[in-house]
Amino acid sequence: MKGESAPPWLELLLSTEFFTACTIHLHSPRNECNLFCIDCETPQAAFCYYCRSCHHSSHHVIQIRRSSYHDVVKVSELEDILDISNVQTYVINSARVVFLNERPQLRGCGASAIKSSSSSSSSYNCETCSRVLLDAFRFCSLGCNLTGMKRDDGIVVAENGIACNDKDIDNGGNNGTTNTSCNGKDIEIGEINGTTTNNASEDEICSGASEDKEMPSSTRVVRRHRRKGIPRRAPFF
Repeated sequence: MKGESAPPWLELLLSTEFFTACTIHLHSPRNECNLFCIDCETPQAAFCYYCRSCHHSSHHVIQIRRSSYHDVVKVSELEDILDISNVQTYVINSARVVFLNERPQLRGCGASAIKSSSSSSSSYNCETCSRVLLDAFRFCSLGCNLTGMKRDDGIVVAENGIACNDKDIDNGGNNGTTNTSCNGKDIEIGEINGTTTNNASEDEICSGASEDKEMPSSTRVVRRHRRKGIPRRAPFF
């Protein structure tokens, strides 16, 4: 549902190969496997029209369609079960659809084209594959959206971790003391009768900072030797 993480069936949907002939109904006229059931997690995730009537009549089934040899699905079939607000939508045959997976970049759409398009304020790019988008969306397909969701989850986990940069804090439960490292020196702060005492003075803590400052080099005095007297020209004979 919307606002939640990626459902478990999404990765299976993106890795499934569609539009293959059904091995069970091989001689039937409508035997292409273009249906997917989100309630069943089976290795053979794609199935045909006849398999739906036999095994998935009461399940939630979505239909996969083709556009320029790429798999798409209607927005109306996904918007109630998956958050696709960040995915670029397209209108194909009067129906609004989204692409399942990332499409290969065409020639002329490399780094130079992306750089020129990013300079324009009216263009947008997919955050995963850098494909140029038509509207202000983050991703071009469900596959890129899933990659972005995993990346965002990793960032959230890193931000909520206990590791800190350049400062290690050790909260001890003995006598309410706290050990804090600052500039390679340990400071022990204790609480006695509601007051806070600092065993290290500020001059001792920040002494390392003053030692790192470089002393200005002494100015060199250049003495200029003046000539003796006023120069005179030799008499002309």
